[in-house]
Amino acid sequence: MEELPSTSSLLEDKSQSSSATGSNSTSQGSLEAPSTTSTFSTTADPTSDEEDSSQDEEDSRSSSSTENTYRDTLNSMTSLLEQFLLCKYKMKQPIMKEDMLKIIHPRYHHRFAEILKRASEHIEAVFAVDLKEVDSTIHSYDLVSKLNLPNNGRVWVGRGLPKTGLLTTVLGVIFMKGGCAPEEDIWKFLNMMRVYAGRKHFIYREPRKLITRDLVTMKYLEYGHVAHSDPPRYEFLWGPRAHAETSKMKVLEFLAKVNDTVPSAFSSQYEEAL
Repeated sequence: MEELPSTSSLLEDKSQSSSATGSNSTSQGSLEAPSTTSTFSTTADPTSDEEDSSQDEEDSRSSSSTENTYRDTLNSMTSLLEQFLLCKYKMKQPIMKEDMLKIIHPRYHHRFAEILKRASEHIEAVFAVDLKEVDSTIHSYDLVSKLNLPNNGRVWVGRGLPKTGLLTTVLGVIFMKGGCAPEEDIWKFLNMMRVYAGRKHFIYREPRKLITRDLVTMKYLEYGHVAHSDPPRYEFLWGPRAHAETSKMKVLEFLAKVNDTVPSAFSSQYEEAL
């Protein structure tokens, strides 16, 4: 199977950049965990305590090692399934449940629903596509773009990975900036995702052309000159198709998933989106 980008690394990049953009606008309360420590005295034999403590520590280490191995295995299978789903999307091939089960160890088939859910959520948070069951009788699935971008999110004809995530990210930055984002702020944010103007990207090709021309032509973004700016500066706004196909709340929900939080964590934007 063709090696495709890791959603984990892409998600980490997006989480860092989303946090940077939203940090000044996010109202977060501080939580304190209840104390689980207490002071007590005992009159039990100290030698017996040491033996019991040693046995407890050994049992704890053994249990912890087993849990870590199990978790690592689940993470590994989730990553493999993500790669499989993205490969099928890129190649425009149907996603069949029987094929997905083939790449998951039989011992974990009873956890298939959980693994599939985790894999699809990771992909959703990076690419803004939903895993949907196309035919329940044969258990076939497809990754579907959250926006009506051409070629199911690929934008250009032929094969490829979805561009919906990048567009939703840009819409999110614009929303966070009050509905109008200077071009330099957009690129500052995207640079933290390792997306650079003028540098070919393995998913987005030439990102500057995609953002300032293609998505503008499709009316998802508006890109214009800032009046009376010298030297000339440019800014982005939501285009009419973005307003028609998504909402502030949906974009906020996307940003929240990237940051592993809830939309209400972005207090001022959440109130505006209601």
